[in-house]
Amino acid sequence: MQEPLRIAIPIHSFEPGGVERVALGLAAQWREAGHEVTVVLGRPGGAGLCSAPALDYWSLPTRLPTASWRTPWMVHTLYSFLIERRADVLFCPGNTYAVIGAGMKLLMGHHAPPMLLKISNALQRPDMSAPMRRGYGVWLRAQGGLFDSLVALSEPMRREVRECMLAEPRRVEVIANPILNRRRLIQLGRIERRTPSAWGTRYLAAGRLAPQKNFALMLRAFAAGARAEDRLTIAGEGPERGPLEALAGSLGIAGQVTFLGHVATIDPLLAEHDALLLSSDYEGLPGVVVEALAAGMPILATDCCVSMGSLLDHGRTGLMVPVRCQHGFAQGIAALRDLRGDPTRARAVAAHYELEGAARRYLDLMRAVVSRREAERRRDLALSTLAPCRSLRRSQ
Repeated sequence: MQEPLRIAIPIHSFEPGGVERVALGLAAQWREAGHEVTVVLGRPGGAGLCSAPALDYWSLPTRLPTASWRTPWMVHTLYSFLIERRADVLFCPGNTYAVIGAGMKLLMGHHAPPMLLKISNALQRPDMSAPMRRGYGVWLRAQGGLFDSLVALSEPMRREVRECMLAEPRRVEVIANPILNRRRLIQLGRIERRTPSAWGTRYLAAGRLAPQKNFALMLRAFAAGARAEDRLTIAGEGPERGPLEALAGSLGIAGQVTFLGHVATIDPLLAEHDALLLSSDYEGLPGVVVEALAAGMPILATDCCVSMGSLLDHGRTGLMVPVRCQHGFAQGIAALRDLRGDPTRARAVAAHYELEGAARRYLDLMRAVVSRREAERRRDLALSTLAPCRSLRRSQ
């Protein structure tokens, strides 16, 4: 029987976020499989605290607010944990945690545990200026040599990782983003898709109200492409809520758009609405699209990630339009009313993103990485042991 692994996972806080939700779901699966899993928190508390699974959480107490300098504090917290408790493997659950892994490498050198990085966001960043993109490219290539393994969320993303991060092929694995557990897949699969009413289409959007999601484009396109009887529900919270509500008012669609704020689950909304809208400028692999696919819902999305074409099965499960194209998105909103889609095919695509299967694959990868690191350590030790003997023979 294989020994249980000691797995450490850094997470900034319990604030709602797709990366963090996926990481906590994986952590719960790994603990259930008998492994020692510790979630190292940058700060305790947050809106997602009540729904967090029962795990071993570790944090450093402080009376000072750390939100404005959360990355340095997270580096300090994780370093303190690894010095005190140690770990067999460090799992960085998204791109934003790459700098945390770099901090551990800098502070601990070869004593840092083997590190896995899940690539959670797009590596091509059209939102950045040219100088920023060049600097970001340098940082990505540094990551390619820093981590013991890089996990892409799809086969197209694997190619993007190898091209942008110049990572060795053996260090890049593909594990589908574990967004839905088996029970939820079954529950969403039971939603019966009804023919949209002639009296109005109910559109749904969900995500953090932040620039990356480009809800402003969605609202403008909705104003241009929707009928007076159509409705749009936006689930999510974020810094742009006020400006977006004001924009809806200025466009004359305030009565057609509902801002729900943060919701614990969008499952009831998936059952109540007819179609999903996604207007992001860039994504890794958007979880809300997978959730909508599991519910058999037709989708309109921007070409915001390398995986979107396969998610939408090249038109069988939804429509795709160029990023930042307001006219195209408005046309898509109108076309989506007549798209019946293929709910059976959509649910088959969503099934690839099951939590339980991904959790097992991650454990296999972690064991392989730990074994590889141990083999490298033994090789280096053997070379260092032989070095004096070679020097002695040469001096005779």
